[in-house]
Amino acid sequence: MKFIEFLSFRIIVAIFKLIPFWKLYLLADILYFFLFYVFKYRRKIAFDNIRKSFPDKAEEDITRIVKDFYRHLSDITLESIKSMSLREKVLKKHYQVKNTEIAEKYFSEGKSVLCLTSHYGNWEYGILATNNAISHQAIALYLPLTNKFSEHFGLKRRKRFGMKMVAVQETKTIFEEKPLKPVAVIMAADQSPSNLERAIWTDFLHRDTPCLHGPEAYAKKTNLPVLYLKISKTKRGQYSLKFEELIENPIDYNSGEITKLYFERLEKDIIEKPEFWLWSHRRWKYNRESLNKQQNDKN
Repeated sequence: MKFIEFLSFRIIVAIFKLIPFWKLYLLADILYFFLFYVFKYRRKIAFDNIRKSFPDKAEEDITRIVKDFYRHLSDITLESIKSMSLREKVLKKHYQVKNTEIAEKYFSEGKSVLCLTSHYGNWEYGILATNNAISHQAIALYLPLTNKFSEHFGLKRRKRFGMKMVAVQETKTIFEEKPLKPVAVIMAADQSPSNLERAIWTDFLHRDTPCLHGPEAYAKKTNLPVLYLKISKTKRGQYSLKFEELIENPIDYNSGEITKLYFERLEKDIIEKPEFWLWSHRRWKYNRESLNKQQNDKN
């Protein structure tokens, strides 16, 4: 069964290789209609997340943001399939990497860097485009799939322009030995943590939010400079990644401060263009009050 799923996926990738971008976005418009109006894919979650994140906005503005988000979700879903077969020359026309001199400064000093990013814009294009834009060896973390056929194929396609992929469960192996040349470790730091006991809590979009402990823990343990990757969607099908300084010496910061700084920076991007963040995921499944109550009940 898993091989049949993989074979079907390979056929879809082969078909998308032949589809020009203008047709791709016609298909994305159709996908948007089905996701939003027919299947109502996670629509309740998206509305709830956006209403609570923007409590001062009128309902008509909330609806507009939700619809724009589903249009964007449809775009990146099909763009991600298309990315499996894109040539690097074509990719560069759709994804620009800017401010690389910030990373280059640290490379010239022989320093590796941590790059914090999020599920904003098109992260699949970012995986493909980043490595060849900087001198560091770029390393991206990924979640393993249950279908190992698809995982092997997906990793091969994602790594074809030089990106190194490491499973999140093996993150610590990146830092165990000194690399042959400085690395840029890219972490999507906006995911909901699975280990809530180790989560770092901060205020994010008007809500008490549990955050992954890993990015801050590795930053403080290694004292590597932390860069923020600002992602922008400049127009349909066009994206940019911009390197920004976030923290130079993580060991100078108290517990929770690095996480807070990252989420404050991400929040600015989301407030500016909310439709390009992944609102359909269950980012706020838990809150501190309910978790404390559960713990007290157990005791």
